[in-house]
Amino acid sequence: MLSMKGYVSFLTLFMASVSMFAADKVKITVENRLSAERLEMAEMEMSSIRNKLGTDNFIVTDADGREIPSQKTYDGKLIFQVGVPSKGKSVYYAVHGNAAEYEPLVFGRQFLEYNKDIAWENNYVAFKCSCSDSTLNHKNESFGYDVLNKRTTDLVVEARYKNEFDNNIQATIRRLRELGYGDLADDVYNSISYYVDHGNGLDCYKSLASLGCGTSALLVGNDMSIQYPNTCKKCTILDNGPLRFTFQMSFDTIKVDGKYVVEKRVLSLDANSHMNRVEVVYEEMPSSVQTSVGIVIHKENPYAYIMNVKDGYMMYEDLGDPELYKDKYRSEQNLDFGHTYVGVAFPATTDKMFFKPDEDNPDAVGHIFGVMGQKPSFTYYFGSAWNRNASTDIISMADWESYLNGFAKRIKSPLVISIK
Repeated sequence: MLSMKGYVSFLTLFMASVSMFAADKVKITVENRLSAERLEMAEMEMSSIRNKLGTDNFIVTDADGREIPSQKTYDGKLIFQVGVPSKGKSVYYAVHGNAAEYEPLVFGRQFLEYNKDIAWENNYVAFKCSCSDSTLNHKNESFGYDVLNKRTTDLVVEARYKNEFDNNIQATIRRLRELGYGDLADDVYNSISYYVDHGNGLDCYKSLASLGCGTSALLVGNDMSIQYPNTCKKCTILDNGPLRFTFQMSFDTIKVDGKYVVEKRVLSLDANSHMNRVEVVYEEMPSSVQTSVGIVIHKENPYAYIMNVKDGYMMYEDLGDPELYKDKYRSEQNLDFGHTYVGVAFPATTDKMFFKPDEDNPDAVGHIFGVMGQKPSFTYYFGSAWNRNASTDIISMADWESYLNGFAKRIKSPLVISIK
């Protein structure tokens, strides 16, 4: 048996031998097998780089040796943005070095001091989802994903929530109403509200009592009645930039056909993308149930949806909530709504897509669904675009469909990465 001194000597020799055989740099080749240029996030196992370099302390460079931002994720992945030509390859390197402090392109957090929403964003898009201490959903609660339209590449979610729920301003508004200055109180509220566009966008998308812009749900029985999810009970943030935001959502059990079903989700949003990735797991799911993803269809634009089963995406053009403002503001402020495009893309084949009417919802005519079948776990993507966002090129329904079509092709044909 080695003594402590002998063990230390052995360990020192072992580490020296590892260092001796470790590479100075690792070549990362990224191959694109599609007939279209690709600008997206590359992802690989951290261990594949670590084993060759002998360390976690490295940076990523392009083929010319220029450092590019990268991120090590909670689940042991290395990610960085790549550009790969049509049916071509691009080369990057991992080299020893200390990474710079990269400018964050994503952000998110749960706003416990306000209304317990979790809100998140990247440089293109922003979203929110309600969290609640209540055990079950109620009609006035939102359990679907909501869009926070933005028309800037800046990260704006933190400032929007801070202004919307500023205690001093809210106290001033209440006091003005008590004194009979209701119009002035309304003007003060509009001056800070994130439901008004102050130059960086606004929340004009309506998700209450619906699946919003692409939320998972169970369909029960032959008539496929909707078993809506509970409001999220707990959120745990797993990654927070600079290139990827990831969080886990936990829910109370739902009783379906005599079984108590548990749902869990892991959601992530990468920089420079319109789409969130969602991994959904249902535990104890009865055989009478099918899993699905739905998008709400509002009465203001009841036919503006497309379902493409063959290519694996569905989409909708939303015109905003016409009752968001009081009558005296609507003629001017409703013009700011523009057109919000929402969509879902599936990496695996869906069983079918269909429209299901909802006569009980005063705000919507129903949902469109992509049905996954009896799959207790699956992955899909949902996202949005806004035609008032000049920082992107999506200004029409046709643009959005082109984006979704290309995105659906990319997730079915991932980049091929080799490491030497």
